[in-house]
Amino acid sequence: MTDRDADWPCAPDEHGRFARYLQDLAVVRDEDEADLVVTVLRDPDTTMAQSALVRHLDNRAAQLLPLSGGRFGDWSRAMTMAIGDLDFLARRLHEWNLLRSITMAEPLAAKEVTTASDWFQHKAAETATSPAVLAVLAAVGRTRRIRAAASRRLHR
Repeated sequence: MTDRDADWPCAPDEHGRFARYLQDLAVVRDEDEADLVVTVLRDPDTTMAQSALVRHLDNRAAQLLPLSGGRFGDWSRAMTMAIGDLDFLARRLHEWNLLRSITMAEPLAAKEVTTASDWFQHKAAETATSPAVLAVLAAVGRTRRIRAAASRRLHR
């Protein structure tokens, strides 16, 4: 970010930087968010930086998911550019896009649901309203917990 001090963040340990990143990411303006994500990714502790960012992606996506219009798509594209080819972050963002497709009742191939991560399947089993998605998860969800959650929601 252009208004940051050269020594930002000032915390010498990763715990302090992690907390500072989460604070700053929680209040960043939309137009500055991608720049802040890139800044966080420059941290020498890549595991900590990506951990802070996945938490931010989860929080921000959950906020934007129910909104109509193009805000989620615009945000997702900006985040895709900011995180680049970092596998874990890219996959999580992709799976938030899958959840968005489910939420918006867009067509979704069963294979996308069955090959997605446990995190996605669990989240979809808890939140999906689509009988087709719930049926797939109830039948072939990766874990017994996912199958049971989907089955309960399907039969309500």
